[in-house]
Amino acid sequence: MLNNKLKTNTVGTWWQNPYIIGIKRLMRDKMAMVGTGVLLLIILTVICGPLIYRTPIDKIDFSQSTLPPSLAHPFGTNDLGQDQLARVLYGGRISLTVGIIAMLVAVSLGTSIGAISGYYGGLVDNVLMRITDLFLALPQLPLLLLVVYLFRDIIKTIAGPETGIFVLIVLVIGCLNWMSVARLVRANFLKLREMEFVTAARALGAQEGRIISRHILPNVFGLIIVAATLAVGNAIITESTLSFLGLGFPPDVPTWGRMLYDAQNFLTSAPYMAIFPGLAIFLTVLSINYIGDGLRDAFDPKTKQ
Repeated sequence: MLNNKLKTNTVGTWWQNPYIIGIKRLMRDKMAMVGTGVLLLIILTVICGPLIYRTPIDKIDFSQSTLPPSLAHPFGTNDLGQDQLARVLYGGRISLTVGIIAMLVAVSLGTSIGAISGYYGGLVDNVLMRITDLFLALPQLPLLLLVVYLFRDIIKTIAGPETGIFVLIVLVIGCLNWMSVARLVRANFLKLREMEFVTAARALGAQEGRIISRHILPNVFGLIIVAATLAVGNAIITESTLSFLGLGFPPDVPTWGRMLYDAQNFLTSAPYMAIFPGLAIFLTVLSINYIGDGLRDAFDPKTKQ
């Protein structure tokens, strides 16, 4: 009898876990599920596509220049005769990797600053939030362009043209997009640090680092996931903007934004050069935004359904 009661209580506790409830809510969100399916399809395509579609991305053939879509070249060719489908598949790997790593930089920095500011308060909170306000007041795109323009040659010399630009773009995008995460985490830490379970942990002698990492941070993890999801889309858009303005990856590295930059002079004669990479950016960012909206609704404690 006692064992059956314990099993029932265990199952009930597991079933009432807020993360399980959040996942159930997310699965009932049709648009979030559509976005998840589209994003998974895009990720699977850019990972496995180059292994199946083995057309070289850097083969130049001027006799095949700006060909329209056909069976031989499903997405057509660019002005150098390079296959657009192969370049879209390869460029997707780079664009998604930039988005994910830049998101990790922004979320890690924002979570750390927000947690310290919200937990300790006082002078620490005041200093960190004034720094956050300073970053929020800066015009992001001009500053982004200025930093990349000033340091790209230096980092190319240190780490090489491809790796150096990759590291620079990831760090710059991540370091200029942490402020919203910091404010979100800070607001929740200010509320949670006054709750009874934190007071009980202090009374039991728990160290401050343990209270932050083991007691408070898991309670804002759902909100961090939402912010991280939306940060990926923002990072992809930012990288595409840099590449479109000619300050991103080198011409021989086909990211989606770089392909749009190369297509800008052929919008009337060969519009497909811009349509397919633009469509890839559009579908990826749109699906990520739908997933982010679904996660926000699913983990919102005020949601009743």
